Amino acid sequence: MTVTAIRSWQSVQEEVRRRIVQRVWRPGEFIPHEMELAKEFGCARATVNRALRELAGEGILDRRRKVGTRVAVNAVRKARLDIPVIRDEIEAKGFRCRHTVLLREMVEPPPDARARMRTSPGEALLHVKTLYLADGMPYVFETRWINPAAVPSVIDEVFSQISPNEWLVREVPFEAGDFTFSAITSTPAEASALSCSEGEGLFVLDRTTWTSQLVITSVRLIFHPGYRMHTEV
Repeated sequence: MTVTAIRSWQSVQEEVRRRIVQRVWRPGEFIPHEMELAKEFGCARATVNRALRELAGEGILDRRRKVGTRVAVNAVRKARLDIPVIRDEIEAKGFRCRHTVLLREMVEPPPDARARMRTSPGEALLHVKTLYLADGMPYVFETRWINPAAVPSVIDEVFSQISPNEWLVREVPFEAGDFTFSAITSTPAEASALSCSEGEGLFVLDRTTWTSQLVITSVRLIFHPGYRMHTEV
């Protein structure tokens, strides 16, 4: 690849990866600073930054603030988990998707949710509970907190035409997040929402996403009995 061909962050990523694979930059070695690479490749520093962040997310680079970026000594390939649109997931299985907003309120969250959202006592957040249906059958029950300080336009969104999941994925960029997977036995409320037996085992996904300044949303997804998640590494 010639320098003149490097214009997108994907091209920068490809060239950096090539140099690592071919041992131009060896494990444990620091690579040039972003400004040096931007000058060499003839692109913006932000383009280089995006490429290096992606490679760090894959475990290929080790980035330390105020220290620098070096090639990982023991590169660990990481699973990449994107945030799916639930409607797309349901329709990909051949079902018709419909969502129903069961609750929408501005309220101060309980201490556990406030800790996840990193807000102060007395600060109200948008609390939304949504049931997603596949061909009329319960698919996933969603409990979500959204911070209006991070997403001001959510105040006017009632989610009648588009679900909270799809609206946030399409409208609000995020920089980072975390996922937690677990299993629970259904309480009477969850059994009622998902039309299953009380005490039945259910798959749960807890997810929080944020920008560098604020947490955007924290959501708990409780799936119907027998749900399976598949991903690739």
